[in-house]
Amino acid sequence: MKCFYREKRYVCGNYVDIDIYPVWVDSSKKGSRRKKEKVSSEVQQRLNKRNSERELIRLLNTNFTNNDLSLTLTYSPDNLPDSDEDALKEQRNFLRRLKRAYKKNSLELKYIAVTEKSKKGRYHHHLVISGGIHINQIAQIWGYGFIQAKPLQFNEFGIVGIAKYLIKEPVGAHRWSGSRNLKRPAEYKRDGKISKCKMRELYRCDLSMSDFVSKEYPSLSLADSGIVPVYNEINGGYYLSLCLYNSESVYKRRRKNE
Repeated sequence: MKCFYREKRYVCGNYVDIDIYPVWVDSSKKGSRRKKEKVSSEVQQRLNKRNSERELIRLLNTNFTNNDLSLTLTYSPDNLPDSDEDALKEQRNFLRRLKRAYKKNSLELKYIAVTEKSKKGRYHHHLVISGGIHINQIAQIWGYGFIQAKPLQFNEFGIVGIAKYLIKEPVGAHRWSGSRNLKRPAEYKRDGKISKCKMRELYRCDLSMSDFVSKEYPSLSLADSGIVPVYNEINGGYYLSLCLYNSESVYKRRRKNE
């Protein structure tokens, strides 16, 4: 069974996610792959949540900037929805009204939205939306209670904190929903460039992650210098996920806002 390491790269605006992982191929059967091992339902649930979170982070970093908004919609006591279905319906109706307002101003609305229910049973909605119209107009369009609006703030990881907050306790079957005009991050695949030997050196810290990144990705900076590959004792493979960023663009954008 032949093994090589695959690098998958996701370009998300000023951010780049890198996944490096082993791929097995049976050399006696061209194109065949090693049979996937079964995982427990608990492990699969954790993987699904992590994958959903990472997908959301990539979408946010690809589609939004610090000119856009983080938005929370709440209900006054006399406007509380009676059920999950009613709350989700109110969210959809609000987005339709908001889209019309953006169109009147010759703007395109992008959004990612999730509906939540507190332990006390109060519904509220969290959204990330493209900027362009005044928050007072957004409050009028909502009309069922208060709104909180903040400009998005990016760091070396993008807006990871908002992504984790958005999917913590969603109402309904889906963790979040997004507008159809969201751009997907560009994906690139490269096989065999990173060797198992190099992954082992990173795992044992014989090779520093900073030196590895500066050589393999010279135009990018490492968000977390303390990360190392994960070793799978079952298949003997190493797995590595990296968050890289364009330091010049990220810090330049920060200075403009200071």
